[in-house]
Amino acid sequence: MARYETIDGLLLLNKPAGLTSNQALQRVKRLLNAKKAGHTGSLDPAATGMLPLCFGEATKVCAFLLDADKTYRVTARLGIATDTGDADGAEIGTADVPELATDEWREILESFLGESQQVPPMYSALKKDGERLYTLARRGETVEREPRPIRIDEIKLLEMAGTRLVFWVHCSKGTYVRTLVEDIAKKAGTVAHTARLHRESVGDFRADEMLDLTGLEEVAASGSEGLKARLLPPDSALEGLAAVELDTEGSGRFTVGQVNSLSVPATAGLVRVYGGANEFLGVGELSDDGQLAPKRVFRTGEKNP
Repeated sequence: MARYETIDGLLLLNKPAGLTSNQALQRVKRLLNAKKAGHTGSLDPAATGMLPLCFGEATKVCAFLLDADKTYRVTARLGIATDTGDADGAEIGTADVPELATDEWREILESFLGESQQVPPMYSALKKDGERLYTLARRGETVEREPRPIRIDEIKLLEMAGTRLVFWVHCSKGTYVRTLVEDIAKKAGTVAHTARLHRESVGDFRADEMLDLTGLEEVAASGSEGLKARLLPPDSALEGLAAVELDTEGSGRFTVGQVNSLSVPATAGLVRVYGGANEFLGVGELSDDGQLAPKRVFRTGEKNP
């Protein structure tokens, strides 16, 4: 059996429908023969679009990507509610769809802009007393869920025809689009479920950076080197953070977990940290008085033991 390789980097997969996020990850992991891999921002099996896959040291950025904003193109089917909130669920109710003008639909959508509280769906991976909510839901159980804060930064009506409502949304982490669709329908006086969901972006990553699974498999057929060339560096997921450069002594201190004092501090908060030759060292937390403490140290390029 071939030994797994230590590979550091990210791939932005355009996940196809019909695969869980983990199934998609495992397929790409095998193509790369990667030793360590993870994904961030799970998509439902029926959903498509951007799924950041992290390999090696890049798995350390997963937590930062979980906090990132996301954008989606959403197709809602009005008039029919399902138990899961999407097209994979069983029908649990119907209602007439009101005949509203385009401007009225636009007004309803825009009423969700800003910060609000959203009750997570039962069919979700959140836990209650140690059990996933979707496990309880499949047993026919419903439990009380605490509302969680979400934020809708932008929402645009793209199409409204009969029972088909299509919109684009830019939202914060933790936003359940299936629940948003149900809430929009409720405000319009009907019911709905999410018929199609496509994630266009995660954080600073954009749609044109995604790679299809079929394309990745074709590249891999000629050898893994071509696939490795498609990897993005770990710090590409952190471009929203300010950058700090350390000298040789400071780099050494940072990589062994010691605090550095900066004479000209950047903006306080999380920062990307670099050493000589623009070597990415990791993520640090900078205090108002210029103290730079390591949060995650990255060691890219290390060989297999």
